[in-house]
Amino acid sequence: MKDLNRIDLNLLVYLDVLLRERNVTQAANQLGLSQPAMSNGLRRLRDLFNDPLLVRTSDGMSPTARALELEPLIRDVLAGVERAIQPTSDFDPSDANQVIRVMASDYAESTLFPTVIGELREQAPGLTLDVMTPSDVSFLDVERGKIDLVINRFDQMPQSFHQITLWSDPFTCLMSRDNPILSQFDLRAYLNADHIWVSKTGMGVGVGVDPDDVQRLGWVDTALAQMNEQRRIRVFTRHYQAAMTLAEENDLIVTLPSRATWLKRDNPRVVVMPVPFEVPPLELKMAWSPLLQHNPAHRWVRQTITRIARELNA
Repeated sequence: MKDLNRIDLNLLVYLDVLLRERNVTQAANQLGLSQPAMSNGLRRLRDLFNDPLLVRTSDGMSPTARALELEPLIRDVLAGVERAIQPTSDFDPSDANQVIRVMASDYAESTLFPTVIGELREQAPGLTLDVMTPSDVSFLDVERGKIDLVINRFDQMPQSFHQITLWSDPFTCLMSRDNPILSQFDLRAYLNADHIWVSKTGMGVGVGVDPDDVQRLGWVDTALAQMNEQRRIRVFTRHYQAAMTLAEENDLIVTLPSRATWLKRDNPRVVVMPVPFEVPPLELKMAWSPLLQHNPAHRWVRQTITRIARELNA
């Protein structure tokens, strides 16, 4: 029992973050600690396990064989503790009175959230939904549980996050019914036209767009680059509604996920056309921190959003 008496649960949390970040400073920042406090925690961990755990190499801090062996065990222990301290009573949405903070792209907010908000208002009228933009939120905010859910397309995200794909959406082109290229809309006509680029910025602080940095422009421009082609972008926006309105009034084309164009399906002034080349579909994902995985209210909201997405995709 001597070794058990030496174990501070906080040390296991430190080790979990250290093995994920492999950087003392970043681990300290994530846990809200000073670097000396984090370094002291690492010293205590090395003493506890009689192993250096993380060693400095040319690639930074690298885990030892013992650390790699411990990594899944530590995460299982922390997950078990997290489950143990969650409320045991069933969640009753009709009695819920709390704020759910969700980071969502403009696309998700336009296509998914009208139905989600309608159902939440009916089943859980005491819930308040705070919808934030990607540039408002960092992955660290999500990992710490400050943000309940993130709903967007993601090129990458921390491995510790739980995630689910809500739907897959192919791209289409939206343009004015009076656009002259409609008479022969093919790849050459597409490339000769002027375009609206629409997307949300990534997680964290938003930045401007470099038109020549094709790899950062997204799937449409990457697909064109693979054919050694490039479209002529005249307008950059982060808002789907604004992009579609511009396409309605001008000789511009906007290429965007099909579900967004459904918002204009009753508008006689626009036409939706297939993209004249292959573009990978957008995968709308929902992700959340492992800290919230077993929270009853959080689980109910996740399940509700997932079910609604499945129904809309049917």
